[in-house]
Amino acid sequence: MARIITEPSRTFGEYLLLPNLTTKECIIDNVDLSTPICRFKKGEEPDLKLNIPFSSAIMQSVSDNNMAIALAKNGGISFIYGSQSIESEAEMVRKVKNYKAGFVISDSNLTPEHTLQDVLSLKEIKGHSTMAITDDGTSSGKLLGIVTSRDYRTTRDPLDKKVKEFMTPAESLIVEYEGVSLTEANNVIWEHKLNSLPIVDKDFNLVYMVFRKDYSDDKENPRSLLDSQKRYIVGAGINSRDYKERVPALVEAGVDIVCIDSSEGFSEWQSDTIKWIKKTYGNNVKVGAGNVVEQEGFNYLADAGADFIKIGIGGGSICITREQKGIGRGQASAVLDVAAARDAYFEKTGVYVPICSDGGIVLDYHVTLALAMGADFVMLGRYFAGFDESPTSKIKYGNGYVKEYWGEGSNRARNWARYDLGGKAGLQFEEGVDSYVPYAGKLDDGLGATLHKIKSTMCNCGAKSIKELQQNVKLSLVSATSINEGSAHDVILKNQ
Repeated sequence: MARIITEPSRTFGEYLLLPNLTTKECIIDNVDLSTPICRFKKGEEPDLKLNIPFSSAIMQSVSDNNMAIALAKNGGISFIYGSQSIESEAEMVRKVKNYKAGFVISDSNLTPEHTLQDVLSLKEIKGHSTMAITDDGTSSGKLLGIVTSRDYRTTRDPLDKKVKEFMTPAESLIVEYEGVSLTEANNVIWEHKLNSLPIVDKDFNLVYMVFRKDYSDDKENPRSLLDSQKRYIVGAGINSRDYKERVPALVEAGVDIVCIDSSEGFSEWQSDTIKWIKKTYGNNVKVGAGNVVEQEGFNYLADAGADFIKIGIGGGSICITREQKGIGRGQASAVLDVAAARDAYFEKTGVYVPICSDGGIVLDYHVTLALAMGADFVMLGRYFAGFDESPTSKIKYGNGYVKEYWGEGSNRARNWARYDLGGKAGLQFEEGVDSYVPYAGKLDDGLGATLHKIKSTMCNCGAKSIKELQQNVKLSLVSATSINEGSAHDVILKNQ
């Protein structure tokens, strides 16, 4: 007969945190939200950590290169959606890696024989107003000049005007030579009030560009998640069908970590995918897997070599897997169960495999609950979809604005590759819906408020780190009447 788990399947909304002693040292400025995102051995440090425990979902309506840049600036990570061509996903990864770095390989290059129309077209494609002019139009050709938006006026200059007629020629440029340090390059930029500084070799071939805005970004975004070359860290979604072609392209583009995108990850197809990546790349390519909702699924993927494991089936706001297939589990129960498996695995093997809570987050404090219950970080879709930086359209709706938001299992996404059950390609039925979410403005503002709430709550719980929160937290189940008691009640609210 069926094995029945008698404990109810519980959600985050059924729990409250109880306060612990808040010491004078336990203030918001002292709270550290850094957290591991890949496996590591006892006594060692993980190769990759997040500065805040946030990742954006592997969804068309959430995670493109713009979201990845915005979230990395704040210390989190985006997993660019994999339900697109290999080439376009790799290009999004490449845009993130090239967006900010100490030394940037120029990706906006023309020759002197190009026209103003070519400049405007390239600016539209790349989004950059500074362009290197080389003899062959490549990033490594002989530097002949620079074009910026100050060198032309579209209201006066004809579109067929040659670049050589309005560019700043090489002899008028301030440059530095290969081997200069980043500190020295930034000093030159500030001393001469430059916006950019070309770095050339002894033959005057272009090697790098250094930009003034990159220095400013560092100072304005101290939590930025950067690699060893000071480029933003970015993840990417993959599937268990075309991974042998997709992963190499993403690695070549510079991806820092990949994650298998699937509604249910306790499968041999995921195991095969993980093992192929580890056999091919060793520990140089990190891979997340999932989703699972209980201990057996965690242990299976951990044994296969997953660097982190996602938790959650059917808890997302646009996910209808539970009503379509009757598969899933309340997110709180799933996190608590898998966290216990993670801790037991660490005790047994000496290997810590981080877990990610994916779905079931409705209110900001649910993030704190997920962390307290054992999650190392969370993955959010609806939350990030409302910000300016998500890839969807902002639409007037009633008296306000909304943004489009659809599930990867919806007919709109047509992401059949995430449902690998050995069948033919195609989506036979929907496991997600097409919807709107309230417009939320800029990510920096919304995420900043959420982080402040989380840190404040952690201080009330006497915790200055996620690990302290997990070790010392006290949780209480709540009744339906106590949930009502916890919101405004028995009053007439103003401005309603």
